[in-house]
Amino acid sequence: MNTLDRYILKRLTVLTIMVIAVLIFVFIIIDFSENSDNFTDRGAPLSEIWNRYYLNYIPEMIRLVSPLAVFVATLLIVGQMSERVELIALKSAGVSLYRFLVPFILFAVVMTTIVSYLDGYVIPSSNAERIQFEREYINRSSQRVERHRIYRQDSQELLIVLNYFDSSRNIAYGVRAYEFNGDELAQRIDAVRMEWVDSTEVWRFIRADRRIFHEQGYTHIFQADADTTLNIRPRDLARTTADIYLLTYPEIVDYLSALRRSGAAGIEEPMVQFYGKVTYPISIIIITLIGVIIAAERRKGGRGAILGFGLGVSFLYIALMKLIEPFGASGTIEPLHAALLPHIVFLLVCLIMLYKARK
Repeated sequence: MNTLDRYILKRLTVLTIMVIAVLIFVFIIIDFSENSDNFTDRGAPLSEIWNRYYLNYIPEMIRLVSPLAVFVATLLIVGQMSERVELIALKSAGVSLYRFLVPFILFAVVMTTIVSYLDGYVIPSSNAERIQFEREYINRSSQRVERHRIYRQDSQELLIVLNYFDSSRNIAYGVRAYEFNGDELAQRIDAVRMEWVDSTEVWRFIRADRRIFHEQGYTHIFQADADTTLNIRPRDLARTTADIYLLTYPEIVDYLSALRRSGAAGIEEPMVQFYGKVTYPISIIIITLIGVIIAAERRKGGRGAILGFGLGVSFLYIALMKLIEPFGASGTIEPLHAALLPHIVFLLVCLIMLYKARK
């Protein structure tokens, strides 16, 4: 690492932190002005507004604005060097564009790693506290994926059907369980409700009618309550659109495995959300490369034109991610492909721009 690399890395670090801080400050001001009436009407203490809401929102905001912050910092640094004819001097000294890209790529990789770690292990816990605050004071709640007529396959032999599940109390109402022996129905259970017992981690059937089928007919057994062990957990029944954002990467893998095992419908949406979380930090590397290539060429209008053009590119990037995501959630496109496609498109654009750029 030479003096130029250290100079670029230092300026990238300082400018990126400054841009992130400014964007977070602007967001907090706008958000507070929009929600101040809710805070006042619902009696939210100032300490809770800051500690439970905004402090827990900051990691999520860092994740969201990091690609843009690195992009802006890159445009400013390279644009300034281009205006001062420093890039021409570097090329005259034998520094190629590929060598010039090295500190930017290194910084982008470090930022990608940081954002990935935050997204996978820090942000889920802060999101959980923030969302709980929003439910109490801002009247925001995550949309339930399933409320009525919930079907789950606990195993190859057992099918569970629920009329309704109360996620606040972990109680299912109108429960029917079908147990099969091969292709034949071996047992059917009809229960008024099914309750989750935290202490033993089992489900308890309340007022259950059990019918055990055999060659002569069936045997009817009534039970006031009966405990049973199922692979299904309350979290598997109380699915919301925000589940993926409240779980760490290992927890998401277990969550998706449980949904597949239980035969839950609409699994494509959480898969797209998961793959989107994992691949989102890659945009930092791609957009940094694009930023260097854009700003390395002197343009009419100076840094203003460069920033405007760069922000237009970043807007298209985000718009493409949002446009393709619903196709993955609906199953039209494979969830992994839906998450990767915007990055692949812009990576190809980046490589074409790099190929045509003056070296």
